[in-house]
Amino acid sequence: MGRLEGKVAIVTGAGQGIGLAYARRFLDEGARVVVAEIDEERAARAMAALEAGDRARFVRTDISDEDSARACAAATVEAFGTIDILVNNAALYYDIDNADNSFAYLRRVFDVNLHGAWLMTRAVAPTMVGNRYGRIINQSSDAAYLYNLAPTEPEFREVGAFSYSQTKWGVIGLTKFLASQLGQYNVTVNCIAPGVTMTEATRKIVPEQFIGMIPMMSAMKQPLEPEDLTGAAVFFASDDARLVTGQVLCVDGGTCMPA
Repeated sequence: MGRLEGKVAIVTGAGQGIGLAYARRFLDEGARVVVAEIDEERAARAMAALEAGDRARFVRTDISDEDSARACAAATVEAFGTIDILVNNAALYYDIDNADNSFAYLRRVFDVNLHGAWLMTRAVAPTMVGNRYGRIINQSSDAAYLYNLAPTEPEFREVGAFSYSQTKWGVIGLTKFLASQLGQYNVTVNCIAPGVTMTEATRKIVPEQFIGMIPMMSAMKQPLEPEDLTGAAVFFASDDARLVTGQVLCVDGGTCMPA
């Protein structure tokens, strides 16, 4: 019997990369999974790869849209009867434009990466609170901690937006506030902060000549694969972590070691 036998999980952004790895591992551990994904073609490929039959459902979800987030929660309850686990994995990363310092773009990244996690949590919380049981797992990033990698220029032009890093730092704060509010209802809220993970998105964003250098920034000198993150997610989702809440776990081979 798997560690998540009989549980129902929503994994946002499960159409590819880390989200797909979470969905596959949760299924292996006995859960039923909703693939909450905005891209229908990507979701179709993911569903085919998962080969889970009626134990997995695709629900098209725009996490930055309040109605869509609520519809995802409602569709999950309709399909599987409840919601036990939410993994707030979806984020603007694959197409992130770190050179865009405009306020409009910063707001867009916040709408997805931070506010999307809040909207999805707000959508599932009534079910979890009603059941007096829930596991919410947010996804931050090492980018929240790597202040020393902020770009420097010989001549000042403008204040940077640091959009991805800002939002991922915000996810850490959101985790702690939600954990404080929801703990009394037996709903835990924890956070995984991955290092640079060898996904298609990373290979799209990071120049090829730097890919091999990334593992050397870590204590363990090993590349981080999506599957390396799934054990932390299963731990937070399982009863092994029933009294663990408000915590951030860096899974990065020792790149960041916050106190």
